[in-house]
Amino acid sequence: MGILNHIALISAAFVILQTRWSSSWPMDPTLGFLRLPLNKSNFHIQKPYDLKESERYSFKHGVHKMWVYFTDKPLYRNSPTHPRTEIRITGYDYSSGVWQFEGYGYVPCGTANVTIMQVFGGSPHATTFMLRVDQNGTLTYYRSAVLASNMYDRWFRLNVIHDANASHLKVYIDGVLKFEAPGRGGTSHYFKCGVYSQPDGSYYMESRWKGIKVLKKSG
Repeated sequence: MGILNHIALISAAFVILQTRWSSSWPMDPTLGFLRLPLNKSNFHIQKPYDLKESERYSFKHGVHKMWVYFTDKPLYRNSPTHPRTEIRITGYDYSSGVWQFEGYGYVPCGTANVTIMQVFGGSPHATTFMLRVDQNGTLTYYRSAVLASNMYDRWFRLNVIHDANASHLKVYIDGVLKFEAPGRGGTSHYFKCGVYSQPDGSYYMESRWKGIKVLKKSG
């Protein structure tokens, strides 16, 4: 085999490795995005209607802690939805452009079958994106695609990028692209995080969040 063939084989192998690394090597998904200002007024707490905020939410040392019980009341009286305690980020509802949520999440062992982060707004669905925790600390896109396993009792970085114009989503866990999916339509969207029980949720559900950011594609 001549030297040119050796060079061609080496180049082909490098391209294959580079392709594999590009999807599994940690990166900064926020590059090219503008961070938008957030303060306490942007964090609206949704909780069981009959309880005080302090009974299901706390903010200490930069950490938002939210918890709920399966037997709690819903958000509104006579609502058919399951109980939740969530941060609804206000002030940055959007219908176009490329937006991003970033946050560091933590889910204690035992919390199961619960949504911990949403891109709200869709048609005919209510949401465009749901990040769920299933049994054994597995993170899933809705009930289907597995994004990461063994996530209990550790902090992880979550980045969700939503291109509203193209109706497209990218999900990064700890800087690694884990999933891409088409959006679910809708004319208005916003971000939420916390705990929102699903029909088969565990008795006690909790998630913690810190370093929450909302970003928008610059240019």
